[in-house]
Amino acid sequence: MRVLILFLFSLNLAGHICSAQSGDVSGMANTFLNLLSDDVKTQIQFKFDDAERFNWHYVPRFRSGVSIHDLTQAQFDAAINLLKSSLSVQGFRKATDVMALESVLREVENRPADDTYRDPKKYYFSIFGTPSKEKPWGWRLEGHHISLNFSAVDNKLQSSTPSFFGSNPATIPSGKRKGEQILKDESALAFSLLNSFSSEQQRIVVISEDAYPDILSENKRKATPLTPKGLTYAEMNEQQKRIFLSLLDVYVKNYELGFSTTLMKKIKDAGMENLSFAWAGSLRPGKGHYYRIQGPMLLIEFDNTQNNANHIHSVVRDLTNDFAEDVLKEHYEKEHSKN
Repeated sequence: MRVLILFLFSLNLAGHICSAQSGDVSGMANTFLNLLSDDVKTQIQFKFDDAERFNWHYVPRFRSGVSIHDLTQAQFDAAINLLKSSLSVQGFRKATDVMALESVLREVENRPADDTYRDPKKYYFSIFGTPSKEKPWGWRLEGHHISLNFSAVDNKLQSSTPSFFGSNPATIPSGKRKGEQILKDESALAFSLLNSFSSEQQRIVVISEDAYPDILSENKRKATPLTPKGLTYAEMNEQQKRIFLSLLDVYVKNYELGFSTTLMKKIKDAGMENLSFAWAGSLRPGKGHYYRIQGPMLLIEFDNTQNNANHIHSVVRDLTNDFAEDVLKEHYEKEHSKN
């Protein structure tokens, strides 16, 4: 198998990134599964209602599923196609860039070239249930600073949350990629919004002078609303609203078009005026800071405090439908009523 790092950084990646994304996510998953041996299938496939589906995290640790190390070239290509079918071009680029940062961390931490703790191939694919155009099923890609959880019903992604993207380093400190920031927009737009507020607005927005050490929702199965909420969208002026919406788009548009459109409609239906923005920590880059966007059904958290504020954690949670639990409840009730 060609080295993953070359795949990620080769200029030819543009062809992979810009290729059309299929709406047949179950077909992509079955193509991948059909290339696997029975032994590998037992590692990667779980029952849809298995507790493992909710066992998500974003730190280096033991993971179930099959790692990129275990895949042949053909299997790897099929797995990548499944990932591309579930994310936007922007989201796919972001995910693969985060994975590639493991090689940067090797150098930053002075680890040997064959180190397996920081390893861009140490990312695991898991499939829950049998990919189907009728029955519910799901899949996950997970490793250090990546946890992408997808649930499909009727051959359509009904949930892509929880979704976690991290970046360590947030800004690459040296080498050929010095200065590169994978999650740059998530940071730059938030600071732009923060510094557009009047002193009176900032007194509402800034909920703590000290940044939180991590995202507060952690890796809980079910996220809950956080307090205080900060400044609402309704309390922002037109310029601030435009920046806020650009920041919101950065997160929502990581997903494939069909799901991102559905998610944005859901956010709007819950009331844009009910969204809020809250901040904790430094008002300038370079020191620890945290922010969140929150609404009746949405929680987005961003934290940059570790490693001298050069280590980002960010997460999107659907407070009503993580792991498609709300849609699945409706689906099962509908199916039950037919019997």
